[in-house]
Amino acid sequence: MLETILQAITATTGLDLTYIFNGKHLAWYASVRYTIFAAFFGAALALCFGVIGAAAKRSGFAPLRWFGNLYTTMVRGIPDVLFFLFFPLAFEQLIEYLFSFSQCTAAERAGGGWPPCTAAQWYLSTTEYFLMACVSLGIVYGAFAANVIHGAMGAVPRQQLEAARAFGFSSRQIFWRFHVRQMWAYALPGLSNVWMLLLKATSLLSLLQIADIVQWAGKLGAANYFPRAGLVHGDWRWKYYVVLFLFYILLTLISEKIFDYLQRRASKGMAIER
Repeated sequence: MLETILQAITATTGLDLTYIFNGKHLAWYASVRYTIFAAFFGAALALCFGVIGAAAKRSGFAPLRWFGNLYTTMVRGIPDVLFFLFFPLAFEQLIEYLFSFSQCTAAERAGGGWPPCTAAQWYLSTTEYFLMACVSLGIVYGAFAANVIHGAMGAVPRQQLEAARAFGFSSRQIFWRFHVRQMWAYALPGLSNVWMLLLKATSLLSLLQIADIVQWAGKLGAANYFPRAGLVHGDWRWKYYVVLFLFYILLTLISEKIFDYLQRRASKGMAIER
């Protein structure tokens, strides 16, 4: 079907599009799924970690409050790339360390090599690297989301909560029906910024040996030589990176439309200055 369409386009316009629809380019287009899935799964985890972190920061129990402040302060201060590389590597070596107790002898464990023995080595697949990348994104941007949610909880007018209490609502009803309901209207602008940062960070997936759109763009754009045909094309990487620029700009525009819609829904019936 695709070949027939390409032939029709070539016959009509004279443009030969077979090159951009060969096997490698189709693999590049398919790798978009890693970027999209990492963004959504990472955002879901970031929101979960953000709610937990914000709850910890507002807790009346001092150790929980200290933990929440430490989480948001420490993680936000670490460069994304370092944390993105540290967490999967540390988790992988932790698993190999635990494996070594059952798979390696005492002499092998005392040898100082890593992993202590071949049997303890954990070979990760793309799926496992991808899951750890999503968790890394969730932890890093959950700290940003926690600060946003914590601030939004404090921005809800206290007079409205006191009025709800005066009308006889229970503490649970006040929290879910009034506090949380109005909190989203204040939190969504900040959460949209967190989403944009997370979306840009998906370009780091190739650091974890995931063949994402950035890695494929580098491969396809590099100078291509064939022994029989000679130089097929020179260094075209800038052209492929321009395509990535347009791709991320498109995702940004779509995201802005979605967050504008969510903001209107969350602010319905509320007097919020913008």
